[in-house]
Amino acid sequence: MARMHSRKKGKSGSTRPARLEKPVWIELSPEEVENEVVKLARKGLSKSMIGTIMRDSRGVPLVKVVVGKKISQILKENDIKAPLPEELGNLVKKALSIRKHLEENHKDLEARKGLGRVESKIYRLIKYYKKKKKLAPDFKYDPEKIRTLVAR
Repeated sequence: MARMHSRKKGKSGSTRPARLEKPVWIELSPEEVENEVVKLARKGLSKSMIGTIMRDSRGVPLVKVVVGKKISQILKENDIKAPLPEELGNLVKKALSIRKHLEENHKDLEARKGLGRVESKIYRLIKYYKKKKKLAPDFKYDPEKIRTLVAR
């Protein structure tokens, strides 16, 4: 079954490591891994980017396997919170870049249609996050005001 608003079918992405115990080649201690995660988060990186950097640069296949906690748990314990949930922030960035493109290219009807699709995803996600109490009940998506939250 095709996903809404995309031309793709099925799932994509890398597979998770099969083992759930700490691999023998990891030389970092759990404290060092946790400190590294906090340091990367303070630089303003998202959870997925932190996981990717830990995997590619530091040789840690899964933070949870080494530390025993997920990246989100580590960030919660250290009071590091993103202004918007990561998924919503990425969609907002995408919508802002499409808006910027449309300012220069008024007649690009495909982009206008794409903006409508991205913003409908944003509205659905906002409804979901309000229901789950991850966003304030009075949160509104306003492209002009939200630039400051996603300015990275």
